[in-house]
Amino acid sequence: MSLTLTVTPIHGVCVVHRTPITDERGSFQRLFDLAELDGLSAIGTTFQVNHVRTASAGTVRGLHIQMPPHSETKLVSCIRGAVFDVAVDLRGGSPTFGRWFGQKLSATNNAALLIPEGCAHGVQSLQDNSEIVYVHSAAYEPGSESGLSPSDSKVAIEWPLPVANLSKRDSLCRMSLMDFSEVDW
Repeated sequence: MSLTLTVTPIHGVCVVHRTPITDERGSFQRLFDLAELDGLSAIGTTFQVNHVRTASAGTVRGLHIQMPPHSETKLVSCIRGAVFDVAVDLRGGSPTFGRWFGQKLSATNNAALLIPEGCAHGVQSLQDNSEIVYVHSAAYEPGSESGLSPSDSKVAIEWPLPVANLSKRDSLCRMSLMDFSEVDW
């Protein structure tokens, strides 16, 4: 098995560790393996793969979520630089509702974050020109997008750097944690 999982305090959120194969030519590592991840948070179906480059350290993207019936699972990997990747549990019936988990992902630490349906996703670039690739289990549906402010005081994420360069959409986000408590994930 080239992928191993570490369970986090948030149900369904896992850190995925990769084991690269190296030789004198360089290295090889599997970013996604359906056989090894199938059955975990419905990641078995892949509809989209996105690549994001963030120019400046401190930039935060998110906290984004797709609402039912278009909710999705994400597998996030950093392929250049380093990021702080965050999942926030927005599942009202979950014992960890409102809690967050963050993981440093980098081009060198061979880790990814698996984020299940019902958890918002945010990412902060820790280095200039960091790049992430993420696999989605559902197609993007603009009418189903939602999210929380990355500075939401009830969630209180401890971002490693001051929050910078929010998009207009993220800076205008007015949803509160309790707005998600009755959603049927």
